[in-house]
Amino acid sequence: MKPRRHWLIGTAGACAALFLFVSGAWGAFALAYRAPGSRGLRFAVAAAWAVGCIALWVAWIAGHTSAGASLVLAHVALLLWWATMRARNDHLWADDVACLLTGDIDGDRVELRNVRDFAWRAETDYDIRWDTRTFDLRRLERVDAILSYWSSEAIAHAMLSFGFDDGRHVVFSVEIRRKRGEAFSEIGGFFRQFELILIAADERDIVRVRTNVRGEDDYLFPLRMSRDAMRSLFVSYVEAANELARKPRFYNTVTSNCTTIVYRMARRIDGALPFDLRLLLTGYLPEYFRSTGTLDRRLSVDEWRRLGRITQRARATRPEDDFSAAIRDGVPAAQSPPSGDSTT
Repeated sequence: MKPRRHWLIGTAGACAALFLFVSGAWGAFALAYRAPGSRGLRFAVAAAWAVGCIALWVAWIAGHTSAGASLVLAHVALLLWWATMRARNDHLWADDVACLLTGDIDGDRVELRNVRDFAWRAETDYDIRWDTRTFDLRRLERVDAILSYWSSEAIAHAMLSFGFDDGRHVVFSVEIRRKRGEAFSEIGGFFRQFELILIAADERDIVRVRTNVRGEDDYLFPLRMSRDAMRSLFVSYVEAANELARKPRFYNTVTSNCTTIVYRMARRIDGALPFDLRLLLTGYLPEYFRSTGTLDRRLSVDEWRRLGRITQRARATRPEDDFSAAIRDGVPAAQSPPSGDSTT
């Protein structure tokens, strides 16, 4: 029994040491991104934390039990500090995320306030417009996924565009809410550096800024959804926007991003919708959509990508053109799902 007991004690100690080491590394990143003060001061605090954790960890491994207790107390203090952080809506925000979307639902009528309709000439040159728009959900006729690629084929920003039979479209996009002068950081997205915002925008704004100003590569995929499912998803976006206005949240690169939030809303409509790694590797969402039947299986994913690539069409549009019609030129409409089926 003694060898077994020693093995269990040794294993538990090794696991505890590994946990403290990993959490110490997490703490260094958390302090580097979220400690108060200038960037230099934050990095100095993070470096001091890392050196202190390593020193205590080594002393604890060497048999100094007080070092282990000090390490645990340091982590408890760090977690208490982390727990005090609260997302806020009252910072000085960048212009394109300055206004919070809210909406009122009255039967089939939805009024959206703070719909973004910027005219972009360059990243720092634009006309600011925030509108109030009213939609009749009885006239909702299509939902399109728009994926915008900026770095690799595995990562894209995902948006959903809702189209009405009068030719109007409104795009919902879950994004980081940057403070004025702040740049996006994927690592910072793990450490509560950014608040979360839900944007509703005109396609000429939110798609064109990506294709024509930021140089991203965009694709449009028509989704197979029943009208009831479209309506439910639209309403869930409005409810999510109102909730964010009441209770701000932090953006998280993995758990609260542009696809995971949409997935959670879609699960309210279809509880059988499976979770998949492609919800995190967002560039492969078309393969996920096709596997669930949400993207029509009459064409291959490669064919949908070829037909749905809207980058060049968006860049070729003129101010007087119907932007939404232009980017859909040559893209087949989604077939209606079977009666009684919400998505497939």
